[in-house]
Amino acid sequence: MDRIFFHIDVNSAYLSWSAVNRLANGDTVDLREIPSIIGGDKEKRHGIVLAKSVPAKKYGIETAEPIVNAFKKCPTLVMEPPNGEFYRKMSHALMEYLHSLTSDIEQASIDECYLDFTPIAYMYESPAACADMIRKEVKDRFGFTVNVGISDRKVLAKMASDFLKPDKTHTLYSYEIREKMWPLPVGELFLCGKSAAATLRKLGINTIGDLATADREVLRANLKSHGDTLWEFANGIDESGIVTEPEEVKGIGNSTTAEHDVTDRGEASGILYSLCESVSSRLKKHGFLTTQVSVEIKYATFKSVSKQCVLDAPIETAHSLHEISMGLFDKLWNGDPIRLLGVRTTKLVGIDEPVQMSLFDYMPSETIRDITPRDTEKQKKLEAALSSIRDKFGSDAIKKGETWQKKK
Repeated sequence: MDRIFFHIDVNSAYLSWSAVNRLANGDTVDLREIPSIIGGDKEKRHGIVLAKSVPAKKYGIETAEPIVNAFKKCPTLVMEPPNGEFYRKMSHALMEYLHSLTSDIEQASIDECYLDFTPIAYMYESPAACADMIRKEVKDRFGFTVNVGISDRKVLAKMASDFLKPDKTHTLYSYEIREKMWPLPVGELFLCGKSAAATLRKLGINTIGDLATADREVLRANLKSHGDTLWEFANGIDESGIVTEPEEVKGIGNSTTAEHDVTDRGEASGILYSLCESVSSRLKKHGFLTTQVSVEIKYATFKSVSKQCVLDAPIETAHSLHEISMGLFDKLWNGDPIRLLGVRTTKLVGIDEPVQMSLFDYMPSETIRDITPRDTEKQKKLEAALSSIRDKFGSDAIKKGETWQKKK
């Protein structure tokens, strides 16, 4: 038989999981049944909507819009702050349950995964029967709901799971795409973002069906290789399978949306140091050093800029990463209010790999200018000690001074 894939997606994950948590702690109001969102603190910043309930959607509230706009649309809106620790717990519980059914699972994000139904098909009456069983079990065990998309192609299973929500099973086999997928607006195609959709509409391509029958040369001329990818997806072409083993780590990074628009360099420095601590910890966990660092700034206008530099010697400590990051930040920042900051490391090398020494390693330190800071043994021991304390007493037990910059 042809391979059959499921795409399992938690319905409005952050909001659903927060609702489950509140109900478990005695709350009598289900966030999913009232106009509600998951977002920041409306008193402190122009944050964004991370998730919304179905009743909130009826007011025209959209994911990623500023929360101040959301409250203008619905003044009685209930907002809950995100709870990352509980979300990770719920994600782990879901994946653990699904792994009890089969090991052929590829987790795509915290709230979604692909499952290869083919090896366990003999155990069920039909793919739909298995999907319905999964939905019922998830709801009964954990209190939240999922959609399950079924197809003979992964990308189509993903598309199917985005059909009518919540708590639904949908199929989108290759032979069904003309009927079920082609009439949809082109912007609903997987990986077709707002910019690509706008470009396609300017070309007179308004539906997925229009895209599927469009001239590929025209698509390449306007969207380059992404045009080819979208054309293939529109035609249900996807030969990828389930990737059960994580791919080789090629980069490690972290980013954060600030609690309020950042306009002070000192505060930005503190945020970047916290990010560098997180990145450093993950580098050490995976046994890597980095030879390239990049910094991203997203302004309050949502404009994003980034800059990277290749290092003359590999590093891993938060101290060195922060020095590099601040150098990049100073070259990037134009003084406008900052919404998001990010740090990413690439060109990773194994911690035990031999490293060619730089000419600067033989020079007196006072002659060195504008080169990579070195991870000294003293700094490594200090950060190891800090890590040990946090492991024992919690992540907030001790912090470096850089993370306590005064916020305006």
